[in-house]
Amino acid sequence: MDFAISDKMKTILEMVHEFVEKELIPLEPELAGTGFKEMLPKIREKQKKVRQMELWAPNFPTDCGGLGLSLVEHGLLSEALGRTPLGHFVFWCQAPDAGNVEILHLHGTNDQKQKYLKPLVKGDIRSCFSMTEVDMPGSNPVLLETTAVKDGDDYVINGHKWYTSSADGADFAIVMAVTNPEAPDYLQASMIIVPTDAPGFNLVRNIPVMGHCGDDYFSHAEILYQSCRVPQANLLGPEGHGFIIAQERLGPGRIHHCMRWLGICQRSFELMCRRANFRKITRDGKPLASRQIIQAWVAESAAEIQAARLMTLHAAWRIDQEGAKAARDDISMIKFVVANTMQRVVDRALQVHGGLGMTDDTILAFFYRHERAARIYDGADEVHKTSLARRILRGYVPA
Repeated sequence: MDFAISDKMKTILEMVHEFVEKELIPLEPELAGTGFKEMLPKIREKQKKVRQMELWAPNFPTDCGGLGLSLVEHGLLSEALGRTPLGHFVFWCQAPDAGNVEILHLHGTNDQKQKYLKPLVKGDIRSCFSMTEVDMPGSNPVLLETTAVKDGDDYVINGHKWYTSSADGADFAIVMAVTNPEAPDYLQASMIIVPTDAPGFNLVRNIPVMGHCGDDYFSHAEILYQSCRVPQANLLGPEGHGFIIAQERLGPGRIHHCMRWLGICQRSFELMCRRANFRKITRDGKPLASRQIIQAWVAESAAEIQAARLMTLHAAWRIDQEGAKAARDDISMIKFVVANTMQRVVDRALQVHGGLGMTDDTILAFFYRHERAARIYDGADEVHKTSLARRILRGYVPA
């Protein structure tokens, strides 16, 4: 296997690193203080610069207006952008829009692509993904109570969703709903495009997470679908194939997430090392870095980050070479390994910062409260471990 990248990609990564350091990281204190909506004018200015750099929507296919990067290349870009919470949004490759673009590109009709895909890639509109339900286990995506019943030329949707990420400010949702209740479990649900101004689409609230209620791009909404009527022409792909399409979305999506988490790891690691060298703890000026426990945290973090990075790049390379199905075990492994690596590194960095780490004067507290969910969303760690173990153990059943 070969993780080498082209000279062009090296240049892109250098440009991105410089942009993140000089243009985005200085905006972070404002993000913690005022919220995302108040920052939108400044965000738009940064996005104009990204367009001028010709790096807009880099992970999308070239026929959509993107750079057509391989999964390994986009993984490296995600790591660079993940160093700041603003990175992916400013470069327009943020979840859930990125995944929704993939779905529309692969399964959308020509009309759907004209109405939703093109303006979404251009950044003229935003989207959300509405699957997780209040009363059903998110770890088993085939268990859904939301229904979409045919009535004339329409679907009538009823259900209760939450953690519909980025719904605040979105123009449409891609909704998972049961259309074929008599079919086998994995063929019951469909994906349907629902404009957020459709009658019956009710955004109840932005859910407070860890004591903070995010807005706009950082929101997690609770949605009530109450006899929400949309045309059957809004169906994405074949009816009953919602779960299959979701699985197509999740493989590459986990690469994006894991590499973004590694960007958070690297940023937190650097903050930890700088703080350890700066913070004096004795009268004669010895720094925290002189203590063996701090040295152990630094060594462990460096090794864990590198191991997680190589695991993720290998999974991305394998998806590029053999497809997501062949890389199924690799995808499961990186999901829980990288999420837990990030938790440990951020926690150590926060600990080294002491009381300062608990404040919003650094980005660490933001990472700590926003990224704890990494071990839950896209399948809880325990589910991935159990599924992976079952598949491995089948290979060792006595003949």
